[in-house]
Amino acid sequence: MKIPLLMIWSCLLVLSGARSSSHITAGGRAPVFISAKTTAVTDREIAARFAPVFYQALGDKPRSDYLTNFDFDGDWRGDNNWLHTDDKKFALRGYIYFAVSETKTHYFIHYSVFHPRDYKGGETKGRILSEIIHEGTKRGTEYDPTGWLEEAGVAHENDMEGCLLVIEKHGNDLDSARVAFVETLHHNNFLPYLSGESPAKRFGSIRIDGRNVVLYIEPKGHGIEAYSGDEKQIGGKKFLIYKFTGKPEDPEQQRDSLVGYDLLPLQTTIWPRARSVNSNSTFGSSHDYGQITISLAQANGVATVRKVTVGKIGVAFLGKTGGVNMARAPWAWFDKDSRDQPLGRWFFDPATIIKRDFDLDESFSTVYTRLPFWAN
Repeated sequence: MKIPLLMIWSCLLVLSGARSSSHITAGGRAPVFISAKTTAVTDREIAARFAPVFYQALGDKPRSDYLTNFDFDGDWRGDNNWLHTDDKKFALRGYIYFAVSETKTHYFIHYSVFHPRDYKGGETKGRILSEIIHEGTKRGTEYDPTGWLEEAGVAHENDMEGCLLVIEKHGNDLDSARVAFVETLHHNNFLPYLSGESPAKRFGSIRIDGRNVVLYIEPKGHGIEAYSGDEKQIGGKKFLIYKFTGKPEDPEQQRDSLVGYDLLPLQTTIWPRARSVNSNSTFGSSHDYGQITISLAQANGVATVRKVTVGKIGVAFLGKTGGVNMARAPWAWFDKDSRDQPLGRWFFDPATIIKRDFDLDESFSTVYTRLPFWAN
């Protein structure tokens, strides 16, 4: 059967159009976003659109303050990252980990920032003091009457802190979505911020550059908070400014302070190693989460309860220098002022936590329409 030439030509046009609309961010190209008006946006597109600007302050050991990926040295061992930080054969290129979930009213984006070491108190002195503290906690309560020293170690191998961005949706158009709420992790405290001026003194305000919040990362300890540009933050410090470009750049190869970073999904990097905690050298301790319960929207719009068995997974990265196994993955972050809350709820059910923390009414949905990756 002969196929009309006009039909063949039409098919070629359709195929060509499909290829030209592809979303490409690899290979150092600037990200191109597909409009949510015509197609469903991916987790990466959402995370890239609102990726924060990070003002990374530098201490006396700048390489220890470069944010990067856990396997910067080519392996997933947690107990050689402190040593390899100083080895310049390992480039510390800019990466940020992310995860996305969605309700009827908001997107929730977790960004996790990794540094190979936390060197509070100085690289050598802080490490030695941390080891003394750790040894004291092992010997008995007379060395640690408060029970907090294990979490307050001065220096330790590996470091991961981050933030949660809550994006208010306006229909299905990603271009119309706006940052509404932000919480950052600053040394076992979640700091809450509102977009714009805060009507309540207990909430800070966050600076936004276009669609991107601007955050400050302290040197050495790497706690994260809103960037204010005041004397306390910037006085006498040098900075690297990390911005999402889709290309992970090496700070030591840049001519100025601007460094591009790329995004890595927690789903395919850190999470699988947490799930196989008994057979890898990435995690040094674990926690049994049992079942996690969330509300999930069905196709007909009805909300149902979904119970997901998470079970025993890795929570603290393996680290033997300074405080042992001190750095935690985002599903194990906690606020030390709310230790009565179930561990991991901030990561597993961000909608419920944000609604509670900001005293929001029923117009703020806690019913998920985009299933979190861990619940699949």
